[in-house]
Amino acid sequence: MARKRSTPNRVIPLGVLAVAIVLMAWVWREVGGASSPTGQPARVVVPKGASLGVAADSLEANGVIGSPPLFRLFARLTGAETTIKPGTYQFAADAGYRDVLDALVTGRGLMKSVVIPEGFDLRDIVPALSKALDVPADSVRAATADTAWMRELDVPVPSLEGYLFPATYTFPAGTTARDAVNAMVERFLDVWKPEWDARLQAMSLSRHDAITMASIVEKEARKAEERPLISAVYWNRVKKGMRLQADPTVQYALPQHVERVLYKDLEVDSKYNTYRYAGLPPGPIASPGEASIAAALAPADVPYLFFVARPDGSHEFTETFAQHTRAIARSKAARRASAGVASPAARR
Repeated sequence: MARKRSTPNRVIPLGVLAVAIVLMAWVWREVGGASSPTGQPARVVVPKGASLGVAADSLEANGVIGSPPLFRLFARLTGAETTIKPGTYQFAADAGYRDVLDALVTGRGLMKSVVIPEGFDLRDIVPALSKALDVPADSVRAATADTAWMRELDVPVPSLEGYLFPATYTFPAGTTARDAVNAMVERFLDVWKPEWDARLQAMSLSRHDAITMASIVEKEARKAEERPLISAVYWNRVKKGMRLQADPTVQYALPQHVERVLYKDLEVDSKYNTYRYAGLPPGPIASPGEASIAAALAPADVPYLFFVARPDGSHEFTETFAQHTRAIARSKAARRASAGVASPAARR
């Protein structure tokens, strides 16, 4: 009687088994993600019209995923290959494929961007943040009056005007007004240079005075190279006890912004009206950029006490009132010749 042949038992080598286990664990981690992501947040931009391949490459470059081909395969298998939404996202550096793909498909994790240009004041910043964050303007306004920050920065006025550093900010959905203001003040502190503290001591200034001057320089300057000259004019006036007669301070004092200061505007009764009150105004009138802060702390070594704007945005600087009067006449003539419009109030 023939005996039935037995099927030999197949033994998987331990090395192959170990590799398989490691590979499965890796795929599970990549697809599912860690249960408690601990990676540093990574910001990823998915341009409008970008393919999944472009998005995958960007995710890999920022440390969010480990394998673009595997991510594309996972997306293809789940049917989400062509439904990603463009925008700026923030992910944990060890987020899993499921979470990343879900964010790209639904738009969850999209960041809100807001641009705060140099020279913006709170009347500009509050509505810009309110719109970007989709929060009430009143909550932004309240955040800009944070007493804790004002104590830390030694700000003697009732707002953080001047200390919300101008830059492009990207906030995750759900960011509060207070979080956004905190980020802007922290950016100001990051930009502040240690050597500027030495300049404050050399000039016997408080930082608040320096930022106040920088904000005026920011609003006046149209040409970058003129910032130190404008700073010099105003510091020279401060030293001589003269009124600054800076039009932007009058614009700040008025209840509504005006493009041009008229003679009637010079009568507004406000400590910010430097046509009526000598010295620096109580605080900044806008958010100055780094260049204007530097100019406020390093004015040009010139004797100028006056300047008047030319039609091209540059200024003519003079030392005496007689010279200034002639410069005003030249500016008016140039304006009439170039634009045919009435001249604004004589400045300084």
